[in-house]
Amino acid sequence: MSTLTLVHVVLSLIGIFSGFVVVFGLLSSKRLDGWTALFLVTTVLTSVTGFLFPIHGLTPGLKLGVISLVMLAVAILARYALHLAGVWRKIYVITAVISLYLNVLVLIAQAFMKVPALKAMAPTGSEPPFLISQLVVMALFIVLTIFAAIKFRNDPALAA
Repeated sequence: MSTLTLVHVVLSLIGIFSGFVVVFGLLSSKRLDGWTALFLVTTVLTSVTGFLFPIHGLTPGLKLGVISLVMLAVAILARYALHLAGVWRKIYVITAVISLYLNVLVLIAQAFMKVPALKAMAPTGSEPPFLISQLVVMALFIVLTIFAAIKFRNDPALAA
């Protein structure tokens, strides 16, 4: 495994783990400032390092990387520059959770490509096991996003 691949994978896993911590904080109306910073930084770095691989042409991974960076830019703007004021609170929640979802989406796709048992169930990535897993994860993230947007409040006293 090359150094770039190792760094990219580690950043991705840290981003996913810290992202879930942040989402559960949002669900309990806690800002979790340190976890949020870790999630945003590692998720940005995950997308950026993804562009460093020797890939030719515009791949689905590169498209997701661009979308993720746009979502992360909006989330960072809403969180740090606009201080979650007004509608920016919900915009932050939505863009942060979408960023996490995109990272998980790539993790699932990579798992189906690299884990032999999963690859055997969906060798081309268009078979029902792969599609069902993607739909279940999407549904879960839609529900998480809705509840997080409803539950999260911008009360600095709740920051942890």
